[in-house]
Amino acid sequence: MTEVKVTYDKSVDAAYVYFTEPQVRARSAHMYPCAPVDVDGMINLDFDEHGRLIGIEVLAAGSKLPEYLLKSAERLDADDI
Repeated sequence: MTEVKVTYDKSVDAAYVYFTEPQVRARSAHMYPCAPVDVDGMINLDFDEHGRLIGIEVLAAGSKLPEYLLKSAERLDADDI
């Protein structure tokens, strides 16, 4: 099974799901925001210069992502989940 890197900052309740290889530092060339009304929060899709999806930023992540995923995510804050 392929592992996907996920980071989470509980202090701002934001998570990022990476779709790039761990050693690759891809830069976002285009961000597509999903309509907040449609998802009851904010989800941003990041694409590279070739139009490939490189990651998803999830705001209000605590209510959008499964708890097991947030617990296993790399923490960017000092708080515990």
